[in-house]
Amino acid sequence: MTGLTDADRARIGAAVTAAELGSAGEIVTIVTDRSDPYRDVAIGWAAFVAFLALAALEAAPSFYLGLIDRVLGLWGSEWTPRAVLGLALTVATIKFAGMLVLMAWRPLRLLLVPGPVKTARVHARALTCFKVGAERRTTGRTGILIYLSLAERRAEIVADEAIASKVAPEVWGTAMTAMLAEIRAGHIADGMIAAVTEVGAILATHFPRAADDANELPDRLIEV
Repeated sequence: MTGLTDADRARIGAAVTAAELGSAGEIVTIVTDRSDPYRDVAIGWAAFVAFLALAALEAAPSFYLGLIDRVLGLWGSEWTPRAVLGLALTVATIKFAGMLVLMAWRPLRLLLVPGPVKTARVHARALTCFKVGAERRTTGRTGILIYLSLAERRAEIVADEAIASKVAPEVWGTAMTAMLAEIRAGHIADGMIAAVTEVGAILATHFPRAADDANELPDRLIEV
């Protein structure tokens, strides 16, 4: 789903290996097709559309009741309160279900997810992956995650506590810029390699490799 070939995966793994030769840092790379299914967003939009339908019915009841009379051939019928409530429930249900069906189309669902929600979900997923795959899994707590979520077009760099104590978060901006420039051009592997190279250079400055340093985390690309 990520569109990466075996050759791309091998190149990224080789870049991680090369970057770690100059530092005690352990780089983990993860690429995912998307960070969240956004089912709650789909339900939210469906509920909003159903509410709009009810609001329209409330704002112009005579128009909509008359329209239904004409469509169904109910000339001169009298709408009882129970019938009106039944109509409202039917309309809301149809609108809700119809919007859910539309939101099953992933491009539309992603389009309707607010940007801040995407950013928050990508960040949360990156933290989860970091805790599972890198946090406190190295002797010196020098693990760092480069996380790319393709559908949201967002990336995260999350560092273990030893790195975070010496390197300010904004320092990773260079790596992010290098990565996203390649990815916007459609070069996912090149983007990950650019980020790995920049991160490796930063780590080499703050955490030079010791003679007895061991490779504690896998260098291969992880796809989730």
